[in-house]
Amino acid sequence: QVQLVESGGGSVQTGGSLTLSCAASRSTYNIDCMGWFRQAPGKEREGVAVIASHGKTSYADSVKGRFTISKDNAKNSLYLQMNSLKPEDTAMYYCAAGWPLYCYTGAQFRYWGQGTQVTVSS
Repeated sequence: QVQLVESGGGSVQTGGSLTLSCAASRSTYNIDCMGWFRQAPGKEREGVAVIASHGKTSYADSVKGRFTISKDNAKNSLYLQMNSLKPEDTAMYYCAAGWPLYCYTGAQFRYWGQGTQVTVSS
């Protein structure tokens, strides 16, 4: 069982930056895969970025070069540094954790947080 709690969302203008955090209730050291997903109103949930236990990362094309996922096992925390934000990044962002067969943005995750809202205004 893993409880996940996101924080760090907010409202920023185009071009701004935000850092999302996700605190896990257990050690993240042996969680095979953790990631960030987002869902905008009227749209399907999409994978934004994932990080495997050995550190390999994967990003959606729409955020490559702008977002950075990282993990601090000592703090049992996952992060998403978001730079050069665009209005189309506006969504509810969710943290996820699990042990999928492959760690990628299309993987199925068992544990989810409640989400944190990110709003980017033009």
